[in-house]
Amino acid sequence: MAAFKQLLTTDRLIRTFALGRMMHPMVVEMFGLAGGYDGFWIDHEHASGTSEQLITLALAARANQMDCFVRIPPTGYWQVTQCLEAGAGGVMGAQIQSADHARQFVSWTRFAPLGTRGLNMSGRDADYTHKPPARFVDDANRDTFVAIQIETLGALRDADAIAALDGVDLLFIGPADLSLALGVVGQFEHPTLWEAIGGVAEACRRHGKAWGAVVPTPQFARRALDHGCRMPTVGNDPLALRRGIEALKTAYSDVFA
Repeated sequence: MAAFKQLLTTDRLIRTFALGRMMHPMVVEMFGLAGGYDGFWIDHEHASGTSEQLITLALAARANQMDCFVRIPPTGYWQVTQCLEAGAGGVMGAQIQSADHARQFVSWTRFAPLGTRGLNMSGRDADYTHKPPARFVDDANRDTFVAIQIETLGALRDADAIAALDGVDLLFIGPADLSLALGVVGQFEHPTLWEAIGGVAEACRRHGKAWGAVVPTPQFARRALDHGCRMPTVGNDPLALRRGIEALKTAYSDVFA
């Protein structure tokens, strides 16, 4: 399995999908069998899976040679710890409001002296007590993947400072919330939105960081790639099911006439 942090050191495009409503390992396996995806992220902002579901999805990711991370609201350090100990490769902070807010989120992902994460050896990230504590701390501080969503006006204003933060691997644009914040909700080709995206892309280039985005349309995806997007999220579980149903109805148009 190639971890997201490893893939970011290459020139490869990192293709992801998202899970939030149907948190089942079979969905992971179906995307895996389809081919082309490097991994996925789990939505614990708009949905709330159980610890057991998270553990199972992380296992399914590894079984299908994929990495995964969890999107969470930045409400407490314990959520970060629980995601990492369940076996996710990293976390993404949603609804970040400023560079200071992002800095605090990053601190929850790192052990001292780099951060404030609490040490526990019983999770998957410590190989269920098999890793010696010092090695675990070194490995976790080096390998944990951290993304920060740029979807609020505060995060957009501080995008350059967020991209400059040590410990941030990726800035991730949420076009739905960002378009809402900019007053052009759902207008994914609006110049105001793309001016903002261009600014984030430039901040990432300036500080040697990658950026990703949910790509709601093929046209949006093409423009994002032209702007240097490294991690497009192409689809999620409800969209895949909806599009599959639509494709079936089209293929069997005589039945549905």
